[in-house]
Amino acid sequence: MEQQIHLTRAQESRAAIERLYVAMRHLFIRGYYKPSGASGRALIEELLALRPEIYGSINDPRKVELDGLVYVIDRLPKGIEACRFIKLVSEEGYENSGFKKIIPAARRRNCYRIDQEQMFIEVTRGRSEIYDILTHLTFLFVEAEKIKNHSLDEKGEPLREWLRLEEIVTGEVAFTKQNEEIIFTYLSTILGRTYEETRAAHQRFQKNDDKNSGLFNIVYWLGKLAIDEEQEGLARHISFSPALRSRIGHHIYGERWANRIKHYLFKNNMIERPLHIISANLHSVMNMLYGKPALGKEFAKMDLLEVVEQISDAKNRHLSETVNVFAEDFGMHTLRESSGTNIAVQVVDTDKIDFTKLDESSSYDLAYIKEQRPVLLVMDYAFGEQAFEAMDELLKPYSENGGQDIKLNVKSVSVMGKAGILYGGKGDIMIPSSHVFEGTADNYPIDNDFSVKDFKKQKELEVYEGSMITVLGTSLQNKDILEYFKSSSWNAVGLEMEGAHYQKAIQGAMAVRNNISRDVKIRYAYYASDNPLITGSTLASGSLGLTGVKPTYLITQKILEKIFNK
Repeated sequence: MEQQIHLTRAQESRAAIERLYVAMRHLFIRGYYKPSGASGRALIEELLALRPEIYGSINDPRKVELDGLVYVIDRLPKGIEACRFIKLVSEEGYENSGFKKIIPAARRRNCYRIDQEQMFIEVTRGRSEIYDILTHLTFLFVEAEKIKNHSLDEKGEPLREWLRLEEIVTGEVAFTKQNEEIIFTYLSTILGRTYEETRAAHQRFQKNDDKNSGLFNIVYWLGKLAIDEEQEGLARHISFSPALRSRIGHHIYGERWANRIKHYLFKNNMIERPLHIISANLHSVMNMLYGKPALGKEFAKMDLLEVVEQISDAKNRHLSETVNVFAEDFGMHTLRESSGTNIAVQVVDTDKIDFTKLDESSSYDLAYIKEQRPVLLVMDYAFGEQAFEAMDELLKPYSENGGQDIKLNVKSVSVMGKAGILYGGKGDIMIPSSHVFEGTADNYPIDNDFSVKDFKKQKELEVYEGSMITVLGTSLQNKDILEYFKSSSWNAVGLEMEGAHYQKAIQGAMAVRNNISRDVKIRYAYYASDNPLITGSTLASGSLGLTGVKPTYLITQKILEKIFNK
């Protein structure tokens, strides 16, 4: 008798992720789909089978998932909830049109509202961005169905709560202090959530009220489009432009981005000097090097970490501007983004820095710096597969006007990133010993110049070392998969989206193409933005705030110490 084989939840979830990506790739090649059609329903079924942690109660038909809704809306353009037609496009000239550019609160992507029913989203970061957008849209369609079901009775007639919400959104009834409690009560019924949960979600949307339409509008339009589709046959439609479909995978934006950087280095006689590439946020290196000298006597007696906390506080934006102006006068040049990658770059010429005035100069070898004259190239975070495109193009030799190829004198590549952690909590540090690319057989062991001992003196932060899982999308992870990677011999300590892609490019440039020396120092360190294994601690629960300041600057400090010492 044949033995029946039962898959574990982790195996079922991994299979669901694989099917989701195969389906998304097929739809991209096909060029369009309808969320209510067979293809759209297949995406929804796989997402529900997966039950991603970041989407909370997506599987509960009684509750609209509010934390997930805030997370998704922050990453999509304002007004998208009211658009029946959504089109993903390449860079096709819309920036020179009369359409107003819409940029989401938490994703740097250009979007354009073409008319009342149609939204265009510009994709320049490769397949990872397409999958990210489609996953978020699929989540919205699931929640829209719940809103519709909560708003109609068994005969398909609108409930009283839905009619009252419609009056508010259309302006027939004003939202005032006197009636807000009544209105929140109506809305909580439609959402299947408590009055308290509804008010809290409303307040979270209000924090970025210039970047979204507000909870009332979002709920109403999601429900209305779902109702119109069911009752009037007005189907929603997702499509991909021919230009986008033809350009994906050809490094068009990455090549343009990298050549602009190398042209700047060439023109300023820095292309043959020792180059240290740092992938990080753009404020960390700048504030670490220039923060105290720029701000002067008032901050002279403060600890450097206190100073950068002050600069990082959103209330003190003027301090950040002061540091930026000072830095531009003493060796730092910002290459504003114009290539379409959305990866801005800072080039720091250490010849123009007075290291004796730096707070950290005692830990730097000033004679070594003077002898080497290093150049720092700080690049903002890449997104998923885009990391391979950017790093692969950056590490190629440069030729000015078809002349002789010039190899970059790369001495180190340091990657500081945010990641989900599987052991500790927000702010803790992870040191990868390898990158494991989820869903593939690609594994990248790392000779990491960082180790736990570089950070072990910290009392408030825990430091973990092990494998990092490079995931296909943070929106598609659930506890079962993550527990498997954590507890199995993979010994994973965290998950992120770029590491394997960076390492693939670096190893190719180093060991196959011979574009950079095999002696290049590689450094990876991540700080925890969330712990997806703890309910309420996912990315959807909110930003890190100042919790991320200490690990960010601790890692930055260690990167600079490694660069500025023999």
